[in-house]
Amino acid sequence: MYRRFAGRPRMDILPVRSECASATNLPLLVEKPLLAARYAHTNLTAEDWETLASFYERVFGCVRLLPQRDYQDEALETSRLRLRGVHLRLPGHGDNGPTLEIFGYDPLSHRARTAPNRPGFGHIAFEVPDVAAARAVVLAEGGTALGDIATQVTPLGRRVTWAYVMDPECNVIELQAWADQ
Repeated sequence: MYRRFAGRPRMDILPVRSECASATNLPLLVEKPLLAARYAHTNLTAEDWETLASFYERVFGCVRLLPQRDYQDEALETSRLRLRGVHLRLPGHGDNGPTLEIFGYDPLSHRARTAPNRPGFGHIAFEVPDVAAARAVVLAEGGTALGDIATQVTPLGRRVTWAYVMDPECNVIELQAWADQ
């Protein structure tokens, strides 16, 4: 439930945890999903959507899908809100795979500092052959390191090497490489 302001939901005020539906009463095993769903995209709101889209195209090989979006969105709180952007096909999933939707809003709200342990969506992850090499490319293209490269063995005996970096707008990216022991 969103808090209400003048009878309308406020998109800029998120519900507090106690207002969200609790998942504690849900069954652990579901024989059949309640919805017929397919993952479609993740949205990333950018300060400069064109520059950020170019970063993901250059660094990770995402593919721009046309047409470019330019909306005066009446579905949002105010029709004075304009959003522009593009969908980028994520690598490794073919022509019908999910996309990264990068939009810029006008006007744009301020945001809290990004951190991997902040509640909500934490990061986007890319599997790469060499984490150190991928990290070097991200840094060379304007990204920032967020900690060191780490390697650990999972309970199933697989080894994962990973590192967090940030794109030029401080969105967290996990780079990961998997190997069998």
